[in-house]
Amino acid sequence: MDMKTLYLVVPLAPLFGAIIAGLFCRVIPRWVAHSVTILGVAVSFVTSIAIFRDVSAGNVFNGTLYTWATSGDLRFEVGFLIDQLTVMMMLVVTFVSLMVHVYTIGYMAEDDGYNRFFAYISLFTFSMLMLVMSNNFVQLFFGWEAVGLVSYLLIGFWYTRPTAIYANLKAFLVNRVGDFGFLLGIGLVAAYAGSLNYAEVFAKSGELAQMKVELFKGSPWALLSVTCICLFVGAMGKSAQVPLHVWLPDSMEGPTPISALIHAATMVTAGIFMVARMSPLFELTETALSFVLVIGATTALFMGFLGIVQNDIKRVVAYSTLSQLGYMTVALGVSAYSVAVFHLMTHAFFKALLFLGAGSVIIGMHHDQDMRNMGGLWKYMPITWITSLVGSLALIGFPFLSGFYSKDSIIEAVHEAHIWGSGYAYFCVIAGVFVTAFYSFRMYFLVFHGKERFHDKPAEDHGHDDHGEDEHAHHGGEPHETPWVVWLPLVALAIPSMVIGYYTIEPMLFGGWFGNAIYVAEAHNIVEELGHEFHGAVAMAKHGFGSLPFFLAMGGVLAAFLLYMVFPKVPVYFKAAFMPIYRLLDNKYYFDRMNEIVFAAGARLIGKGLWKGGDQGIIDGVAVHGSVRVVGLTAAISRALQTGHIYEYAFAMILGLMAALLWFFS
Repeated sequence: MDMKTLYLVVPLAPLFGAIIAGLFCRVIPRWVAHSVTILGVAVSFVTSIAIFRDVSAGNVFNGTLYTWATSGDLRFEVGFLIDQLTVMMMLVVTFVSLMVHVYTIGYMAEDDGYNRFFAYISLFTFSMLMLVMSNNFVQLFFGWEAVGLVSYLLIGFWYTRPTAIYANLKAFLVNRVGDFGFLLGIGLVAAYAGSLNYAEVFAKSGELAQMKVELFKGSPWALLSVTCICLFVGAMGKSAQVPLHVWLPDSMEGPTPISALIHAATMVTAGIFMVARMSPLFELTETALSFVLVIGATTALFMGFLGIVQNDIKRVVAYSTLSQLGYMTVALGVSAYSVAVFHLMTHAFFKALLFLGAGSVIIGMHHDQDMRNMGGLWKYMPITWITSLVGSLALIGFPFLSGFYSKDSIIEAVHEAHIWGSGYAYFCVIAGVFVTAFYSFRMYFLVFHGKERFHDKPAEDHGHDDHGEDEHAHHGGEPHETPWVVWLPLVALAIPSMVIGYYTIEPMLFGGWFGNAIYVAEAHNIVEELGHEFHGAVAMAKHGFGSLPFFLAMGGVLAAFLLYMVFPKVPVYFKAAFMPIYRLLDNKYYFDRMNEIVFAAGARLIGKGLWKGGDQGIIDGVAVHGSVRVVGLTAAISRALQTGHIYEYAFAMILGLMAALLWFFS
């Protein structure tokens, strides 16, 4: 089998599973739906390993498989770019997706939409693979929109719940804002580069860097700055950066497996991947890089604060995702693209682990998501407890675990950077270490340790039900460990969460693994500077035990332990003493209110004006009804003149003749 065929197998195998499970979801038994989709993703994963080995041997592919339209010099193609960056993404996407597919068998066992859900997550995997494997902007945009569409279907999977419908509509609309910017960026590339193929556009990047564009008459802007900022606006929507982050916490309304898939390896990392792929363009515009840096730093710190006040176990992990995406974006902003993608990879494993662990807790707690109703679960759910601890330690960057290597590399890269905004970014990522550790272990202690609060819960109070029912059949009773199809993916994800950073940091950051897949200008080569101080993964971890981020992380863990295990009444006092700050955080900085009052209400006002003034006033009132009235008036006058008396007609003719003669001779 030639390599081109293998490339096609990777995205088409999940698509085949999605088609079978989706088109025949009402007739095929459940075992067929999960077997065909899991087999499709497993084939995709195994094939990705084969392609990874081929690329490791030095075989990079960039070619067109099919041209579906041409317009002048522009070609619209289906093509693949298979290089080191692509295969890394392919492995992460297919492995995490495979774990989520297996986990779903247990998690969705009682749900009526079982077959439909498998069809959606398999289609989601296909969409993401088409995005990361593309070699041109059109296919990138196809994958970009496809993951957006399928996420809309998945977030609103329980379509009988008003909150789920609101959440998926919100995700769809916020992403349309980002995608509008993304489309403008692609349009500028097509207009000025005359091509939509990555290689051809990158080859012209030097010319594009010299060009100016007048957005307003008399004020020329650097073309690449405008283009890259527009492209990054698309990334802000997909990768949930401030202020286009508001959709992501609400997307928790979807089932937990899709929370893991959207927030770990696929949709939210699409923006990070895209900016890394566009490094030959971003490297030529410091304006765009500073913009990326400041947005990422703001997201990393201020979204972390929101995780502190959440009581829903899934929302804590969701805000953690927002914060970690901010860290990745910061790395992009200081031109440490390989570090950003390295954190993307390590984060995919431990964040999928934390989401699936949260889902396991929800099952064990009979579909209650409120952490205030948990406590002491380590005795009842030992596997979930241990794997969640591994995920939490990886998230806070504990030395030797995968999150440590990537997160510390980001902090060091920002420290070495000299670009505008790097001082602010360094403060944000350093402060974010303490915040991350605090909310992560607040969740860990509240769920797994301390007093068993589920015994105190009133019989009728079931918290928030993740399965979309007001009364679930299994509420009540002792918590319990989940079946093997649920905990096996947790163990499989816990292993890379512990070791993958240790084994991959040297080749990915300092060994030239990415080759020509990522371009960094000499003036911005922060990673090379970091390489001079790198003396191996063991030495880095040992040094990590004495570093500022480690002490801040341990401080966050200690603060969480003292406040929620030793002095549980203190948080209540703090809440009362700092009520304005609590209210600000609880209302998520009022972004939603601002969107509702300014944008949503503004859009409705414009719509009402166009409806009342344009449609009813001008179109109906003037054009349609006005013409009717003119015809009616003309007819009424004509009827009045048509009397049937000859002497009146003769008199009118004489008057007309006299008027004509008068006009002629005057």
